[in-house]
Amino acid sequence: MGDPGREPGPGYKWAVLGIAMSGVLMVGIDTTIVVLALPTILVELHSNLVTIIWVLMAYIFVSTVFLLALGRVADIYGRVRLYNAGFAVFTVGSALCGAAQADWQLIGARLIQGVGGALLLVNAFALITEAFPANERGGALGILSATFGSGGIVGPVLGGLILAVTSWRWIFFINVPIGIVATVVGYRRLVELSKPRRGERLDWLGTVAFSASLLALLFGILLIVNVGIRSPVIWALLALFVAGIVFFLFWETRAPYPALDPVLFRSRVFDFSVLAASLQSLAIFSLQFLVIFYLQGVRGYTPLMAALLLLPYPIGLVLLGPFSGRLSDRIGARVPATAGLLIQVAGLEWLATIGLTATYLQIAVGLAIAGIGAGLFFSPNTSAAMTASPRDKLGVASATLTTLRNAGMVTSFALSLAVAAAAIPPKLVLALFVGTSGALALPLKEAFVAGMHAALHVNSVICVVAALMSLVRGREVRSATPAAPGGVGVSPG
Repeated sequence: MGDPGREPGPGYKWAVLGIAMSGVLMVGIDTTIVVLALPTILVELHSNLVTIIWVLMAYIFVSTVFLLALGRVADIYGRVRLYNAGFAVFTVGSALCGAAQADWQLIGARLIQGVGGALLLVNAFALITEAFPANERGGALGILSATFGSGGIVGPVLGGLILAVTSWRWIFFINVPIGIVATVVGYRRLVELSKPRRGERLDWLGTVAFSASLLALLFGILLIVNVGIRSPVIWALLALFVAGIVFFLFWETRAPYPALDPVLFRSRVFDFSVLAASLQSLAIFSLQFLVIFYLQGVRGYTPLMAALLLLPYPIGLVLLGPFSGRLSDRIGARVPATAGLLIQVAGLEWLATIGLTATYLQIAVGLAIAGIGAGLFFSPNTSAAMTASPRDKLGVASATLTTLRNAGMVTSFALSLAVAAAAIPPKLVLALFVGTSGALALPLKEAFVAGMHAALHVNSVICVVAALMSLVRGREVRSATPAAPGGVGVSPG
């Protein structure tokens, strides 16, 4: 797969973009499409609320925990090889999900899907960075981020249509023919542009330490919703996370081939771009979940209608993504990314004013403002981080960026939900989440809205800190670079 001796043909960069778009679209759709099907799956597989939540979380956990390891593997054995493997693994996982006859089988298949999704995400950004010259990279990454964001639009609509006419199993089966075609096209069209570093070895000890500590953090945060933050189990898991990270950082300074390459962090642009991305995810990811809880629990909408009412956010992201990418190609990432973060603060604060009887126009305006800000931030920030990375370390650079962003996303969801739903019984929170409970009683509605406002204010502060990190990162080099055959540029630095 991806013979490094083969030359890319004319228009190769556009072929890479098209293949990468198909991969991230599949991953984006599967992130949102499953939520609407959880009530149906719960009944048909005779599951329960606590177990069924893992149908969603298993995918997120695996696709986060293994990113760093898979990015390193891609640098050693070839990004094209691993990207094509991601399509194949995702397709197999989707088929197994559709065929599952018990909840534990579905959760296991979602784990396989998560591995495939991680392979696709971690290599898509690296392939785009390799294929496009530096002065066009932001626009390409903007299109890629808009494609991923469009999954938030396609997922609920497609899921609703599938559930209306056929079984929930086709939510997963629909990926199979797409995945087969994408695997074949990727095998035939993609070219390995970088030389795999096969003389190096995978840092198994560092990878296991990092993965175990991150898993402890994510598992502990998820349990906060069920058992409360005061539980000894939570603090034991957080202590395990801290101890694991301390050991990981200690080991990485001594490992001959570290999983987290210290060379990456010699760049001020990379350091602050990654930090800004992590903080932005921590501040923003929970927004859609908070609003969907509000729409279901306070306003009484069905899960499908609540998901459709969220569309102003992903639409804003999709519309601004390509524009902000092209803008950052001209003026750099600092201005559009920082402005995007401040616009997101405005969106969060707007939504922090909605009460029990807010009109949908009020809600939609806040969501649209936040989506526009996210669209301005995402692609310039990603492009800055990848441009600042050495060409032979793009896999681990992409993995580092995506891992910290995903960790921020999961942390954001759990912490915001813990704050907003502190006055609501845990079982009722889970019932609302999977759509098996209607609107809350009036006292609980008032308590949830007050908690939601508090969570949104906290997220605004985090977003302001992210804006400061974005502002002080410095300016990356975005001059035009010589293009290889097929329009392939060489990343500076």
